[in-house]
Amino acid sequence: MGVSVDEFLAMVDTLPETRQGQGGDWISLKVHDKGFGYLWERTETVGLKATIEEQMALVAERPEVFEIQFTAGRFGWVVVHLGKIDADELLELVTEAWCLTAPRHLVEAHEAAIGLTTPS
Repeated sequence: MGVSVDEFLAMVDTLPETRQGQGGDWISLKVHDKGFGYLWERTETVGLKATIEEQMALVAERPEVFEIQFTAGRFGWVVVHLGKIDADELLELVTEAWCLTAPRHLVEAHEAAIGLTTPS
């Protein structure tokens, strides 16, 4: 179990139109100039956008893996310890964070491309 920083960045690269930017001690993750995550390489942790309900559930279920980062409006950001999560679960969380942020047409196109929906 556990995901390396390089494996995490490879996951991010699978999501359309994402961009990485340096923010000092962290790497910001954006889609269409809106943030959906942050990576702190030194601590091997990431912060991901989630709903407040998802944030609370993750932290309550496994506080050794997840921490509350902050809330902003209707979103609750969660810190994920890369060494304590499996790749499939992390990919799901990264994708959800991206979907909460990306424009609707981009989300729909991505879901159609991976077979989650059929184009209308």
